[in-house]
Amino acid sequence: MRALSFGVLVLTAAVLHAAPQTTFRTAIDLVHFGVTVVDKQGQPVTGLTKDDFEVVENGRTQAVQFFAVGDAETLPPMHLGLLLDTSGSMADDLRDARSAAIKFVNTLEHAADVTLVDFDTEVRVARFSPDAYERLVERIRMRKPDGWTALYDAMGVYLNGAQEQDGQKILVLYTDGGDTRSALRFGETLDLLKASDVTVYAVGYLEHQVQSARTQQRMELDRFATMTGGKAYFPSGGKDLEGVFDKIREEIAARYSLGYVSSDTRTDGTWRQVEIKLRRPDLKGVRLRTRSGYFAPYKGR
Repeated sequence: MRALSFGVLVLTAAVLHAAPQTTFRTAIDLVHFGVTVVDKQGQPVTGLTKDDFEVVENGRTQAVQFFAVGDAETLPPMHLGLLLDTSGSMADDLRDARSAAIKFVNTLEHAADVTLVDFDTEVRVARFSPDAYERLVERIRMRKPDGWTALYDAMGVYLNGAQEQDGQKILVLYTDGGDTRSALRFGETLDLLKASDVTVYAVGYLEHQVQSARTQQRMELDRFATMTGGKAYFPSGGKDLEGVFDKIREEIAARYSLGYVSSDTRTDGTWRQVEIKLRRPDLKGVRLRTRSGYFAPYKGR
């Protein structure tokens, strides 16, 4: 655990210093944003085109040069992350969580790979290609609930590996409570997320927590999700879990992928605020979720 804690702290410094550009690579580097559009009932809005979106970076309109939705052949490769809380407090809920997670992974047949991070007092990570999903399922099923909850460290370990991946990065997090063990702090974890291009879907089963703790934990999971363009869910029982994972799967399938080459060619590593808007006035009441910006590439003098 000491080695892990030191590694995560080094990761924090490295990510905040380097401020990596959030891009996927085609023939040239594109700034990439995954965008979810939902109606008043929270259902995904489909059928939109490139011309329906406007991208503004630091007040300047950008030309969208890449646009895709739904089609696995044209979308950037999707890398799925699954953070599974296996701490001792999960004793009553882990069986339902494992079953829902396994079903969820099996329905995402277009994922390029799945990174499983299961955590309690310690953090364990492994990446599985589609032809190794049987081993992934076995690993999910074999883990027994025990220990404390190193949630923030688990996030840091996942984000460290995700830096190496190009394409869409979706992280689904399941936990039943707040962090009780990590070397990383909440604010540091937010900084790591801001410097990444990962979309977080958080599932918090907080029914066993006292009200005061539940409010704080709900706020943190909401923050992880909303700042990345994802969403947090709080099921009221184990029977609701499959429905929650189904909603996440439907959102992922309906995501729009936009890419552009920034008109700002500076490589100063600064934060660039990005706003993505819908141009169509007839789409009243719809909501658009995505990241709020990215760090420019940095080249030292």
